[in-house]
Amino acid sequence: MEQISVTTPISRAIERVRQVLFRPFDLGKWFVIGFCAWLATLGESGGSGGNFGNSNHRGGDVHQQFEHARSYVLENLAWIVPLAIFIFVLAVILMIFFTWLNSRGKFMFLHCVVLNRAEVAEPWNRYEAQANSLVWFRLALMAIGMVLTIPLLVLMAIVALPMFRNDAWNFAGIMMLGGLFMVSIVISLILLLIRKFTTDFVVPIMYLRGNRCLEAWREFRPLIRSHLGDFALYLLFQILIGLGIGMMILVVVLVTCCIAGCLLALPYLGAVLLLPITMFRRAYSLYYLAQFGPSYNVFPPAAMTPQ
Repeated sequence: MEQISVTTPISRAIERVRQVLFRPFDLGKWFVIGFCAWLATLGESGGSGGNFGNSNHRGGDVHQQFEHARSYVLENLAWIVPLAIFIFVLAVILMIFFTWLNSRGKFMFLHCVVLNRAEVAEPWNRYEAQANSLVWFRLALMAIGMVLTIPLLVLMAIVALPMFRNDAWNFAGIMMLGGLFMVSIVISLILLLIRKFTTDFVVPIMYLRGNRCLEAWREFRPLIRSHLGDFALYLLFQILIGLGIGMMILVVVLVTCCIAGCLLALPYLGAVLLLPITMFRRAYSLYYLAQFGPSYNVFPPAAMTPQ
């Protein structure tokens, strides 16, 4: 095992991007691999923010609107409840569908990055079992998150609504709300770390071993325990990388007078344009994992050292 470093994989990942995308440059290859990258990041880019500046309502107006909305809902439960159930069921179906597509895409994109190939059908069929295992793991993780956070949200509503309706905020209630909120934040962070490690390291182990998600996690857990500091540094460095990439994209958007931003917002074309960045991030985590020994190297030997 070589010394674990967060900087060594940078040059290797950049060289991998050059080899796959620019030596030689092939636009058709970009669009094929970009499709796999689009599936691999489907639903993970985050939507645009809402209008947070429109908050100039007075307290009395807010209470009046709240009571008006409450009365309206109670008077129209006959159609609001079926509509809410329909929307909820539709949202669950779409969530499962996109999770399935995204999980298949993760193995497809990994296949393209590792083998320097622009293929869709081959990895789609070859890694079906692993992708389906990943789907079930991710759905179970979502269900656990809902089971843990929904009761907290209900408790927060039970505590906050009486104080809000009566405009009787008190120290004990505010402290309870703060405590419940902190617990929900901790749970969300833990689930976020599990998802991050699953994508960055467990999926490559599944790719190497051909095993299920839980089996790959059982292999990966000892690595975390024995290299806790290294993985903590990895997470911090990932934040720095994300900030750097975000600044680069922001500069490009501003320089092009938001034209680039409009193009990047297009679902598939945006993934093609961002392909070098997406591939760098995928390759970086793979080269980082390879530092833990030859059994964790997904690349052919020639791809391990910069040219």
